[in-house]
Amino acid sequence: MPTDITVLDAAGLPRTRFRKTRIGLVAGGLAAYWPQFPGLLEQLQGSAREVGERFSGKGCEVVDVGFVSDAQEAAGAADRLRAADCDLIVTFLTTYLTASMVLPIAQRSQAPVLVIDLQPTASMDHAAFDTGKWLAYCGQCPLPEIANVFRRAGIPFRSVSGHLRDDDAWKRIDRWIRAADVRAAMRHGRHGLMGHLYPGMLDVSTDLTLVSAQFGSHVEVLEVDDLRVRVAEVTEQQINERVAVARKVFTFDESVLDEDLRWGAKVSVGLDRLVDDFALDSLAYYHRGLDGELHERLGAGMILGASLLTARGIPAAGEFELRTSLAMLMADRLGAGGSFTELQALNFEDNVVEMGHDGPAHLAISSADPLLRGLGVYHGKRGWGVSVEFDVQHGPVTTFGLGQETDGTYTVIASEGEVVPGPLLRIGNTTSRVDFGCDPGEWTDTWSASGIGHHWALCVGHRAKDLQAVADLLDLPFVHVKV
Repeated sequence: MPTDITVLDAAGLPRTRFRKTRIGLVAGGLAAYWPQFPGLLEQLQGSAREVGERFSGKGCEVVDVGFVSDAQEAAGAADRLRAADCDLIVTFLTTYLTASMVLPIAQRSQAPVLVIDLQPTASMDHAAFDTGKWLAYCGQCPLPEIANVFRRAGIPFRSVSGHLRDDDAWKRIDRWIRAADVRAAMRHGRHGLMGHLYPGMLDVSTDLTLVSAQFGSHVEVLEVDDLRVRVAEVTEQQINERVAVARKVFTFDESVLDEDLRWGAKVSVGLDRLVDDFALDSLAYYHRGLDGELHERLGAGMILGASLLTARGIPAAGEFELRTSLAMLMADRLGAGGSFTELQALNFEDNVVEMGHDGPAHLAISSADPLLRGLGVYHGKRGWGVSVEFDVQHGPVTTFGLGQETDGTYTVIASEGEVVPGPLLRIGNTTSRVDFGCDPGEWTDTWSASGIGHHWALCVGHRAKDLQAVADLLDLPFVHVKV
């Protein structure tokens, strides 16, 4: 990526370090087999160790509660997993076992369960195999049984079948690990909400209780004065250091005025302190202000600092757009970036939807070094200063946002397209030309009817399957917009 972690590290702004995804692991088989087929248990335990090592190699914290052989041992494993507060529990079916050994894990552990059955190799050596050797390959045998029992117990069922070195199976398992990481970010997240609603944007209005109720997150309500007192304490040396960071990260347009740049740098340092002091994982903000007074200048001076925060893994969204800042955090944890975005125009000659936004952007997904442009006025907002301009990396992208239904339920909404080259506005906005493979007007109608709000996150890569897994673990409806 043009502005990646290495660049930010070199500029003195490393990415935020996150809590590791905590994966609970339990493997099992049927106790009746062990005296009948000597060596089978040891073989299956070896497979379980290999799976555990593979999870650890993915950077996860693995809580391995061992190998269970009957329902009593499974109940004990469930209690240990519950105490570990896992983000995802993986139950490894090494051979046939009864549903009574899996059900208590799903019922008591208070975490979503992924059932996997990975046989030793891609196929059996039929001529050389006896019953004992075959039993190491029949982990899929109890899968329909377990699925049936989960359904009757009202427990979500998800599974991956394959073999130990099956790249496709591990890609599907990786998808659930990434989704578990997002779930963890939401369960433990602290989200700042500073200022007030952009007047009249009813769709942006968010019930803070629902954020906690549906995600487990905490919303920290902030005043612009919380930022003001921290900006006031920023020294000239700190401003100079942040200007130097900006010069490493951005290309400067000749329109950038030194006074505006230094103000943006000062606010950026104050924003970093605000985020640290309140231990924030994301931030949504808006303040209107009046006639150039200090609070207006603070609101207008946030774009530089908010963009740097977003690139470091702490997404910041303007216009008080809490749901979109949450979507941006989820996208970032998937490794997809996630830049603050809205509709800008339709190009029926090139068959593209032009989308982006003024204000903060995810610098790590820019197609080239991001540009810092000076603006004498922000459209629809008070104030003036420096703004970020770039085009998202060309290639596959996903639009992703959080909608909300009549009963308050959040929905995960996504659509896949491709950013293509072509002419762009040069007005201090992020702008990308997205081809959804259909008439841009039809896509816009279908997207708008999905329940999406005014804003969303533009992510790199085709992420619909990842987001479907995220929705599954968060127990939210998933809407895949296709035309």
